[in-house]
Amino acid sequence: GWTTWKPLWMCGYGLSDSTVGIIGLGRIGQAIARRLKPFGVKKFLYTGSGPKPESAAEFDAEFVPLTRLAEESDFIVVTCALTPATQGMCNKAFFGRMKKTSVFVNTSRGAVVNQDDLYNALAHGQIAAAGLDVTTPEPLPTDHPLLSLKNCVILPHVGSATYATRSTMAVLA
Repeated sequence: GWTTWKPLWMCGYGLSDSTVGIIGLGRIGQAIARRLKPFGVKKFLYTGSGPKPESAAEFDAEFVPLTRLAEESDFIVVTCALTPATQGMCNKAFFGRMKKTSVFVNTSRGAVVNQDDLYNALAHGQIAAAGLDVTTPEPLPTDHPLLSLKNCVILPHVGSATYATRSTMAVLA
């Protein structure tokens, strides 16, 4: 599809002046917020099992219910653990609360997301885009509907794919 330049080709939404919602402000959620802050994020919201005022202070992040996070965030990043409480929590109702211009990113576990509901939200323009580093199953079958969407990028669970990280993992194991 690469042709001559077009004014709006390959355009997306920027982080500057945005609201970023983080589901799970643990070690990974904090690391993501730390990396996004310099891009001019206006506001950080987070949700999880409970408020973490010490962790949130660094980003001036506000603890909110999941419904408010979905409604107000321009970008949503999922970094929570997979538990009975989080399994399938990103579902039709959740995506229905998101803005049409919102971008959804899941780096936690595939089962936190109802993938059929995500597909429908993306295919019908209910949300703008999604980036997934995790799916259920992994890898997705080559004929999975999510792989047919132009507004969904799926990586093969490579969040730890650096030589240093894999070496550290080996030492820890």
